[in-house]
Order: sequence, then structure tokens, then C-alpha cells
Amino acid sequence: MSAREWIGKDFYRELGVSSDASADEIKKAYRKLARENHPDANPGNAQAELKFKAVSEAYGVLSDTAKRKEYDEARKLFGSGGAGGFGFPGAGGTGGFDVGDLFGGGAAQGSGGLGGLGDILGGLFGRRGGTTAGGNRPQRGADVETDVRIDFAEAVRGATLPLRLSSPATCETCHGNGAKPGTQPRTCPVCGGAGLVNRSQGAFAFSEPCRDCRGRGKIIDDPCPECGGEGISTRTRTLTVRVPPGVDDNQRIRLAGQGEPGRSGASAGDLYVRVHVAPHPLFGRSGNDLTITVPVNFTELALGATIKVPTLDGKVSLRVPSGTASGRVLRARGKGVHKRDGSQGDLLVTLQVAVPSKLDAAEKEALEAFSEASAKHDPRPEITKLTKER
Repeated sequence: MSAREWIGKDFYRELGVSSDASADEIKKAYRKLARENHPDANPGNAQAELKFKAVSEAYGVLSDTAKRKEYDEARKLFGSGGAGGFGFPGAGGTGGFDVGDLFGGGAAQGSGGLGGLGDILGGLFGRRGGTTAGGNRPQRGADVETDVRIDFAEAVRGATLPLRLSSPATCETCHGNGAKPGTQPRTCPVCGGAGLVNRSQGAFAFSEPCRDCRGRGKIIDDPCPECGGEGISTRTRTLTVRVPPGVDDNQRIRLAGQGEPGRSGASAGDLYVRVHVAPHPLFGRSGNDLTITVPVNFTELALGATIKVPTLDGKVSLRVPSGTASGRVLRARGKGVHKRDGSQGDLLVTLQVAVPSKLDAAEKEALEAFSEASAKHDPRPEITKLTKER
């Protein structure tokens, strides 16, 4: 894709957000659209696949602060791709200058780079093109983010999960060089592989991307049929993701080098896997501690008892001292989250009195007798005192 097309795209409209949207708003919009249009959820739907690629490309630019700033500045400066009255050869209708050349052309899909913009502007103010990197400079691949959902026990114990991912990757047909198998790109004879040529305009001397190779430094006479000469194609791959024990809900796991491939020998970006943990019907979590609320009878609190409490690994016995109040928290040590750094949490057990909704005759008689016998024990002494004073 040429730089003219790159600037002409409205990434904000693609994601359905305003140009002043926050990073969280952009991320939320991308996740929603990516889930709706993911190839796995829409098998055989070419339209959904195109939309998925488009929102991925847009997110690759707008999620990166530096790329987004450069994109916004370029659109403000050149609008939909016209050079306007910028003063370069061709801006006034002479010289045949193409704004696509200005940006180095051929920005990779999803890479979000503006190619030679910084070099051109730098060259205007005295930085000579012969000593700076041009459109063929190494460019690190963009980072990629995806989501996985795991259950509560997997988050506590850790898990190894297969991850199926559709994203830009090095073209397997040409192995990234953009040329049809059996052929090779050749060095551009005009710029000698530098990707830049020097130009003069009045009192200014500046560098611009080579028009013959569009700033790449190489010319592909016979492009790869799979990637069209870009060296990158969208493919589905399966990765194995190790989720460490104790991972938190919404935490990101970084897989270095598993993002989009770099250009001109640069390193690939990283893959960030955001983990979503499903809630458990019994257990909660507070840091490294697990929590649970256990119903108990009044007599168990009053007289004391030994109760069985469930854990993620089975059951544990806890001693309830006599005279224990409802709401007290007991601790089962070492029954919480065990992390790889050696830290471990406990199971915090909250005791809660269970009040029967119905009583038979014998139960009612026994409770009435207990009520009469315990009348001297006022459970609300402070409230009773205040009431009498008034």
C-alpha cells in the first residue's frame, strides 16, 4: 500500500471513534470490532475478513502514541494526500513531485510507519540524505494484542493454552523479500540501494525517497503472488501460551517477537495476550489470598466446632472456637495462590450464621427455652442503655 493511500485512510472512522478519542476508547472499539469480525467467528465471510484486517491496521497505528502523532500530523499537513502549497517541486504543478514519494511509499499494512517523512523534513534543515536512513531503514514490527479467557482455577494454578491467531506475518512464499520464488530483488541503480536521493530547491538542499524504488533501495521486477511484493501476508498460526500461576484478571502477558514482522531485517514486534478470568461460584480473590464465605449454625459458633471447608485442591478442617461471632474470618494457611516467585497466599474463610427459614415444633420449643435461659445476656447493651435514657 502506497503512502498516499495510507494517509488517505481514516483510521478513526474505521474504528468508529473521534480523532480525539482516548487510548482506552480506541482499545475498546478495536476489541469489539475484532471480536465481531474475527475469521474464526465468520468462516468463509470475505467481508468480515476485510473488516478485521482494516480494524487491525487502524489499531496498529492509533494504539501506538508515536505512530498516532505522526499520522495525525501528516493528515493535517497533507490532508487526503495532496501536497498543497508546501513548496516542494510539484506542489505548484511542476516537477511531477508525488506526495507518495515524499513518504517513501509502500508503508506495510499494519506497520503504521510514515517512512521518509522525518527524513524529508530533517533534510530541509541541513540533514543530508546521504547519511540518514531512508525508506528502506530497518523498522521494528508493530505490537499485536489479543484476548484469552480462562477459568478461575487456571488463573490460580497456571495453564498452558493453544492460541489461534490471525495477523500479519512474514510471507511464507517469498520468506519476506517480496519477490516471486526463484527471483530476487535487485539493488536500485538510481540510489544505489540507499533509498534516498539528494535534491536542490533554491537555497535549500534536501533528500527525498528515490522515485524509482519508492524509497526501498531495491526493485522487485517480479512480485510474490501471495503478498504482492510487500513481504508480509495475513495468516493464521497457532502458538502455545504459558499463563503463569496467580495471573490477575485483565493482566497482559508479553510474548517477545511474536507480533508483526519487522522490515529490512529489523526485529518483530511483541504479542500481548490479555487474560480474562471467569468468576468462580464459591471462591473470590484478594491479592494472593483466596476468599470464601461458609454458612454455619449458631450452635457451632456458640459451642465451638470443627468444620470442613472446601479449597481448590480438596477440603481442609478448621477449628471454630466457642463464642465465635458471625462474620469472623479464619485463615487456612498456604491454601491460596502460589506464585512462581515463591510467594503464596492463604484461604480466608468468613463464617456466616445460617438462619433456618422454617422450624418444626421440637426446634421451636428448644429455641424458646434457650431464649428464656439466655434472657440475662443482652446482645445490644449499648442500644438498650440509650433507649432507657430517652
